[in-house]
Amino acid sequence: MATRDLAQLAQTLLDLHRPGDPGVFPTVWDAWSANIAADAGFAALTVGSHPVADSIGRADNEGMTFDELLTRVRQITTAVEIPISVDIESGYAEEPARLVDGLLEAGAVGLNIEDTVHSEGGRLRSATEHADLVGALRAAADAAGVAVVINARTDVFLKQVGEESDRVDLAISRLRLCAEAGARSLYPVGFHSDDVHRRLAAGLPLPVNAIGHPAQDDRAHLAGLGVGRVSFGPLWQMSLAERARELLTAWR
Repeated sequence: MATRDLAQLAQTLLDLHRPGDPGVFPTVWDAWSANIAADAGFAALTVGSHPVADSIGRADNEGMTFDELLTRVRQITTAVEIPISVDIESGYAEEPARLVDGLLEAGAVGLNIEDTVHSEGGRLRSATEHADLVGALRAAADAAGVAVVINARTDVFLKQVGEESDRVDLAISRLRLCAEAGARSLYPVGFHSDDVHRRLAAGLPLPVNAIGHPAQDDRAHLAGLGVGRVSFGPLWQMSLAERARELLTAWR
């Protein structure tokens, strides 16, 4: 990866985060899927932990190791020349410097970090604890000389933390701390109503990552809600799997 200008790739990735005109970063899991997305004209990609784990026979939620993930990331960055951001789940119980250095060595310039700690029974980090981790990742990236795009994620919607009526405000308060700590985009992960998307986009100080379904959602609609980044999670892989089953069923 020494031949690549990782600092420039990181800036290119950051520039694609545009509220109201979101960059769409298809979520890939291997060189094959990365090539398909790059050939389709997308300017950056995300590597999803769930689809990568499925592709190597591991469970999501850190059923694979960080080194296994990095093996796939290297294969992807060797296959395509565009910026790559990687879902590192809750960090695989690794030190921030190890996470950042491993990703940069593999050619990635962005990361997702969630506040569910899979190595500790799936507990949710406190708001300050998660922000502190984001800050440590920011410091490690700065020390490495690459402005890695940190996408700070909260799982308060997935875990249905607190009362539903308070959840948007809770997510905003947690992610605001992450923004102050050095995140560059914010990911209140979940399938939200239009109203919730608008409230999140209006209440957060950085571009908001929305999850999109490639077969059901529409970029223009999400753009109109104010989001700044769209990724697919495992949904593109799942959609392809559905189509593959249809094709194979005819041959039984």
